[in-house]
Amino acid sequence: MKRYNPLEIEAKWQKIWEETETYRAVLDDKKPKKYITGMFPYPSGAGLHVGHVRSYSIVDALARFYRQHGDNVLNPIGWDTFGLPAENYAIKNNVSPEVATKTNIANFKKQFKRLGISIDWSREINTSSPEYYRWTQWVFTKLFEQGLAYQKESFQWWCPVDKTVLANEQVEGGKCWRCGSKVIKKSMKQWFFRITAYADQLIDGLNDIDWPEKIKAAQTNWIGKSNGAEIDFTIADSNSKITVFSTRPDTLFGATFIVLAPEHSLAKELSIGESRNLALDYIEKSINKSEIERMVDNKDKTGVFTGSYAINPASGEKIPIWIADYVLGGYGTGAIMAVPAHDERDFAFAEKFDLPIISVIDKPSDDDSADLYSGEGSLINSGAFDGTRTEDAREQIVQWLEEQGTGKSKVTYKMRDWLISRQRYWGAPIPIIHCPEHGAVSVPKDQLPVLLPDVKDYAPKGDGKSVLAHQEDWVNTKCPICGRPSKRETDTMDGYACSSWYLLRYCDPKNNSAAWDPQKANYWAPVDCYVGADHAVAHLLYVRFWTMAFHKMGLVDFDEPIKKLVYHGYINAADGSKMSKSKGNVVDPLDLIDQGYGADALRVYELFIAPYELDATWSPNGITGAYRFLNRVWTLVQEYTESEKKDKCDNDSKIAILQHRTIKKVSEDFYRLSFNTAIASLMEYVNGLYKLKQDGFSLVWQSAIESLIQLLAPFAPHICEELWQQIGHSDLVDFAKWPMWDDNLVQDEQVVIVIQVNGKLRSKLTVSKGVSEDNIKQLALDDLKVKEILNGRTPKKIIYVKDKLISVVY
Repeated sequence: MKRYNPLEIEAKWQKIWEETETYRAVLDDKKPKKYITGMFPYPSGAGLHVGHVRSYSIVDALARFYRQHGDNVLNPIGWDTFGLPAENYAIKNNVSPEVATKTNIANFKKQFKRLGISIDWSREINTSSPEYYRWTQWVFTKLFEQGLAYQKESFQWWCPVDKTVLANEQVEGGKCWRCGSKVIKKSMKQWFFRITAYADQLIDGLNDIDWPEKIKAAQTNWIGKSNGAEIDFTIADSNSKITVFSTRPDTLFGATFIVLAPEHSLAKELSIGESRNLALDYIEKSINKSEIERMVDNKDKTGVFTGSYAINPASGEKIPIWIADYVLGGYGTGAIMAVPAHDERDFAFAEKFDLPIISVIDKPSDDDSADLYSGEGSLINSGAFDGTRTEDAREQIVQWLEEQGTGKSKVTYKMRDWLISRQRYWGAPIPIIHCPEHGAVSVPKDQLPVLLPDVKDYAPKGDGKSVLAHQEDWVNTKCPICGRPSKRETDTMDGYACSSWYLLRYCDPKNNSAAWDPQKANYWAPVDCYVGADHAVAHLLYVRFWTMAFHKMGLVDFDEPIKKLVYHGYINAADGSKMSKSKGNVVDPLDLIDQGYGADALRVYELFIAPYELDATWSPNGITGAYRFLNRVWTLVQEYTESEKKDKCDNDSKIAILQHRTIKKVSEDFYRLSFNTAIASLMEYVNGLYKLKQDGFSLVWQSAIESLIQLLAPFAPHICEELWQQIGHSDLVDFAKWPMWDDNLVQDEQVVIVIQVNGKLRSKLTVSKGVSEDNIKQLALDDLKVKEILNGRTPKKIIYVKDKLISVVY
């Protein structure tokens, strides 16, 4: 009997796929399309590790599954190559980032090909290639024309190590997201994309896409839409005013002090008398804290009195003006009216500094909280509005303020415009020319790309400018409008700019006259399945924003770029920590493949390890079980091909029932993305076939073996192509029609299992009779209603009554 040799088989089929361009996608209006891809990788020197393999194994399993269903599948790849890692590597090793990037890409391509991922390599893109960033620059000019790209002076986060500004999303706990160094605030002239113009559409669009609720919530919270009112408080003994934003104008009569953000334009001006020095010192310290630090609810509240007062427009009372870092300069107006009786943060602040607390909502009798109440109720201590329900009072008080000229209704957002300027070399140059007469002028399309100049020293000079600013021959140019001597913009674009439109470039990657052909983009896009484990806010928000802008410009027919987001968990190191090169705990997939396990076993193990959406811990021995399973499949098929077949056997009906039950189960699992239970079902199928083969092989086995190979192929494509040929097929299993089940053979084998959570009926499972307890438990935990109730919590115990009930207790 021929032995299973993964390395030999995989090399053979990888060569065939490459030479015949098996997975090249061609536009075909007669076939339904499926655009499936993963978040494209940053090709660092470390290469892919087994955590990345999980992501691309999901992509490939789905791509192969839909090919077998007759869909026209597009599965492209590209390289996100601009950014700090390549530049810092170049500085450290005195090598061009372009050269380092090419070396890293070559390694990544080798890894992808050894894994057998069914990629259309004819569509490969590289964001640092002039052929690509020419069109990133063109997109910038289109946004600039629409008023969606602009420049302004503002305080920004500055990383003193990487010597560049950072977007708010790139500051984590007061530190740089990439190098971990503490960041500071710095006033600079920067370029922004006006993402706030699409804030409402970005929220509303979430209702129309199939994304995990946690990602939708993250985006909704980041955008932070609030309905409320802007209210003017006159500064005592002055004609000036402070405008505050409040989502609860109904509590205006309970405002006992004003709080300004340290960044507020009046903070220094209103700091007077004995308070001035303390206030100025507090302001300086506060603006260098990250917003995350300042927003932590349980931290000790800090603040300083300015020495100034304001007049409450409702009560006429004189109230003190404070400065505190829990108020953010970029949210609302950067000033709040503090109502300590009905706001938790204001209450903590008032208690600490012994400020007045006035209740203006009649707390329900069944509320046993001591002092603080933030719910709805009837107003008290609110003049003419006493007795009015808070829900009604909000509108009435705003109307009253409008009549007085001291307020108006207002919608605000926490999200800021997207800061895209970077003071580094390795990025797409911003295609703007600064003319002394015409100001900022975009570079015409026929002059793109604005190429990065060759430089000898990539290290920033520490002056807040990029290396490009010191390349005088490159900087000095002429205005495209008037021809006068002008200067190029010397900032480069944030790398996220390049990754905000690459999904469209995949549709038409060789186009030299346009970023994409609308006909091709509208055929392939939007993406049907987008797979990844990062960028819950930044990238996913930006790519949606750009697509909405493209739609408004008439460049595409859709405004959401991704129909379904498959957001998976991480593969952590064996000790539970995150894999990273610096920790020395990264596992190279090629090491495992070359040990003799092969790519198929690695892929099967990674998808079997846990439900795809959960984190999993890497087990060095786990791949062994997957390899044994594939060996059993191989041996079973060898025994079948080498045996003499009978016309019939006593077990034929059992084989058919087992086959069709498995087809149905694996098919349903695929549509639910339950890869681990699909593989478990295939393992049960193989176990069942081993038991049934004791009666010998008959003609019915051909169909049973064919189904096994087809169902397994998305997970283990190399071995399945080899076995498909061995059982007499000349075509590729990838394009063989996915097997269908016969309802008559599975109907009597199904049972309905009730799911209880903490004793309450929550859902039901319809499954094949006799499915293993482990599989039933996993199916129950995968149930959407159960997952929603558990909300990430681990069950205390799970009780199973065979074929009847499963009880989850937490």
